[in-house]
Amino acid sequence: PAVFPLSCAVQSYSWGKVGLASEVAKLLASSDPLVQIQPDQPYAELWMGAHPRGDAIIRDNRIPQKTLGQWIADNPACLGAKVKDTFHGHLPFLFKVLSVNTALSIQAHPNKELAAKLHAQFPQHYPDTNHKPEMAIALTPFEGLCGFRPVEEIVSFLQTVPELRALIGEVAAEQLERSGSDDPRGVSSALRVCFTRLMKSEKKFFVDQLNMLVKRISQEAAEGKDTSGTNGDLLLRLHSQYPGDIGCFTIYFLNLVRLEPGEAMFLGANEPHAYLHGDCVECMACSDNTVRAGLTPKFIDVLTLCEMLNYTPAPASSKIFPAVQSQLDPSVYLYDPPVPDFAIMRIEIPPSIKLYLVSAVDSASILLVIQGTATGTSTAAASEMTLRRGSVLFISANESISLHLSSPDGMLLFRACCLL
Repeated sequence: PAVFPLSCAVQSYSWGKVGLASEVAKLLASSDPLVQIQPDQPYAELWMGAHPRGDAIIRDNRIPQKTLGQWIADNPACLGAKVKDTFHGHLPFLFKVLSVNTALSIQAHPNKELAAKLHAQFPQHYPDTNHKPEMAIALTPFEGLCGFRPVEEIVSFLQTVPELRALIGEVAAEQLERSGSDDPRGVSSALRVCFTRLMKSEKKFFVDQLNMLVKRISQEAAEGKDTSGTNGDLLLRLHSQYPGDIGCFTIYFLNLVRLEPGEAMFLGANEPHAYLHGDCVECMACSDNTVRAGLTPKFIDVLTLCEMLNYTPAPASSKIFPAVQSQLDPSVYLYDPPVPDFAIMRIEIPPSIKLYLVSAVDSASILLVIQGTATGTSTAAASEMTLRRGSVLFISANESISLHLSSPDGMLLFRACCLL
């Protein structure tokens, strides 16, 4: 068999949504009725792939290999010829579902050149030499911080949030205020100075300033005043999750991006970001390299982060990555980021269609069912497969699947692959 169902690893990181509030838990529960969902445990991530720390288990007793990683190692042709050669016999992506309850760390991922350097210097913190571009597609309304805001927004906060200005210092703040849009390099360098001064400020000093700010905004909110000019709601929310954390101040530098279901954001190398709340599917290159600098109890590397970031300001709207409807199949919307490692298809099968062909692509792919039920048949599968919410299938390169839909309201599927 070259098409088979998978049972996928769950990560219970503390920031995840708890029990059946989590999309990850809901998908698990509907895919396998025998799974017991613990009401007080976070279900943060579902890992669909062959990552050594969460290798998917093959649900087909005719296949001798236990995990997807083992099976790909023994059958590298399943990747597709180009993918196999380009990525040296490995699946080049990891596909995930995330259910975010509290903020993830302020982070960025290195490009390949920096990854190699960091891995050589600090292998305990940077475990591999690969880059880690990633894309998130919202399943429920989703919020994250992403990329630097337009300068005029940051300048406006410097003028309405005296605590922020105190941390950055008058010289750096004035430099940013004076930087003109006709000189993008000057803007970026002023932004770099401001952000680095913030992130490297003395712990006791920034905790005092943060407490002053939180106290002032709490009082304003209690009096029913509008605190949107100082991003009050978000500040209080992050401070309640990570009290005394420098990351709370980054909301004045980074865009707040809100995605509706089906909208995506792509995070290339050196793009500062932090997911805040909601459920999404995510795909990324296979790497664990993350440079963190706030909203986290984990190892933080402020110097590396401030050095590597892309300091190009841009509006929040520019961070939404468009899906393109397929010319060949109107049910397919393709999210094809500017990296070779992965692409994602959103497949929306309308209720009127009862037989649907998941077409062959020249790459191994992983298919996730979000809504609907069907029976799947494939010449490459040992027997017919039941697909329901939460089902995950591995599809070898150049194999197709016929879906016989049994749900009245169509289906929603996501498929990760590599389109070289």
